[in-house]
Amino acid sequence: MADPVGIPSLRRNRDFNVFWLGQALSVLGGSISLLALPLLVLEATGSVVQMGLITVITGVGSIATGLFAGYVVDRTDRRRLMITCDLVRALLLGAVPFIWLAGPRTWVLYVLTALVTVLKTLFDVAYVTAVPGLVATEHLTAANGRLTAAFAFGTLCGPAAAGFIAAAVGADWAVGVDGATFLVSAVSLRWVAFGRDADGAGDRAADRLRDGASRGRGPAPGKLREMFLEGFRFLWAQPVLRALTVLLTLLTFVTVGATDLLIFRVQEELGQSKATVGLVIALSGFGVVGAALAAAPLRRTFGFGTCWLGSVVLIGGGVVVTGVSGSLPVITVAAAVFMFGLTLGAVCSLTLRQEVTPDALLGRVTSAFWTVHGASGPVGAAALTVLAGRHGVPAVSVGAGALCLLIVGAGLLTPLRGSRIGAAPAQGPAVRGPSGGARRSSRR
Repeated sequence: MADPVGIPSLRRNRDFNVFWLGQALSVLGGSISLLALPLLVLEATGSVVQMGLITVITGVGSIATGLFAGYVVDRTDRRRLMITCDLVRALLLGAVPFIWLAGPRTWVLYVLTALVTVLKTLFDVAYVTAVPGLVATEHLTAANGRLTAAFAFGTLCGPAAAGFIAAAVGADWAVGVDGATFLVSAVSLRWVAFGRDADGAGDRAADRLRDGASRGRGPAPGKLREMFLEGFRFLWAQPVLRALTVLLTLLTFVTVGATDLLIFRVQEELGQSKATVGLVIALSGFGVVGAALAAAPLRRTFGFGTCWLGSVVLIGGGVVVTGVSGSLPVITVAAAVFMFGLTLGAVCSLTLRQEVTPDALLGRVTSAFWTVHGASGPVGAAALTVLAGRHGVPAVSVGAGALCLLIVGAGLLTPLRGSRIGAAPAQGPAVRGPSGGARRSSRR
C-alpha cells in the first residue's frame, strides 16, 4: 500500500521512531513504580487494604482529571503539555527516596500518587491523540502495536528491575529511578514534531471550526460539564463504541485490582520474596509482547468484535488461575495469558477510537471513554482487596472470572457480536494530516 502524500512509512518516520523509543524508556520506569509503590506501602503498613488504597487513589484521580483532560489536550500544544507533565513527574517521583531517608511517610505516597495521576492522565490523553498526527491512518494499528510492544518491554523488564532494586536498596529508590526516566522522555519529546506542530496555528483554528461544524454549532463553552459531554455524546452516538464503553466499565472493575491480588497472592499467601514477585510480573510481559505482535493480524482476520470478546475470555481465565493455583510456573503462565488478553483488547479498542474520531474531538472522546469505564476501577480495586483480605485471593479470583464470562455473554447481545471492523478505514471526510497530507476520518 502506497504511503499518503507527505506521511512516511513507520520505518522511515523519524518523528514516530523518536517518540516510540523515548516512550519505551518512560514505560520501563512506570512499570517499576507499578510494583515499587505497592511494595513501599506494604512494607510500611503490612496491609493489603492500604496497598489497595494506592490503586483506589489512582483510579479516582484518573476519573476526576478525565472530566477536563480532553478539553485541555484539544486546545493546547500537545507536545508542550506532555513535556511539562514529564518534568513535574520526574521531580515528584525523584524526591521519594530523599523523603524516605527521614523514615516512612505513607501519607506522602498517597498525595504523590494523586498528583502523579493527574499528570499521567493529561499525558496519556495527549499521547493517544498525538499518534494519528505522526502516522497515516493505514499505519495506525501497526503504530499502536509498536507502542504496545514498548509497553511490553517495560512490563517485561520493569517489575523485575523493581523487585531487585527494592530487595537491594529499597522500594523508595526504585520509585526514584522512575523519576529519572521521565526526564529522558521529556528530552526525547523535544525532538518530535507532531502534526499539529507542523500545521501551525492556522490548522488549530481549522480544528476548532471542524469541531463546531461536526456538532452544527460553535466551539463548546468552557464549562466542566460541556468539556466532558462533548466527547461522551460522540461515544454514545456510535453503536459499537457505546457497547464497548458499557462492557469495559464492567471489565475494569475486575482488571484494575488484579495486580494487587497477584502481588498479595505470591508474596503473602505463598510466602515468596519481592524479587520473585517482580520476576512473575516481568515474565507475564511475554503476554504483552505476543499480543502486540498478534493484534493487527488477528483484527484483520476476525474483526474487532471477536478479538475484543475473545480478549475478555483470556482475561477471566488468567484471573482465575493466578488466584487458585499454588504453583509459581502455572501462576506465571496464567498472568501472561491475562496480559495477552488485556493488551489485545486495549490495542483493538485504541485503534478503533483513533479511526472513527475526528482529530479535533479525539482528546475529549479519549478522555470521556477513559473516565466512564475507569469509574468502576477504584470501586473494583477496593472491593477486591478488601474481600481478598477477608476471604483470601482464590475465592475473589473465581468470582472475578465469573464476572468476565457474564461480560462476554452480554457482549454477544450487542453490536460487538457482528462487528468485523478492521484496520482499513472507511471512506469519510478528508482531514489534513502532517505536512498537508490527507488522512481519512471514518465514521462507522
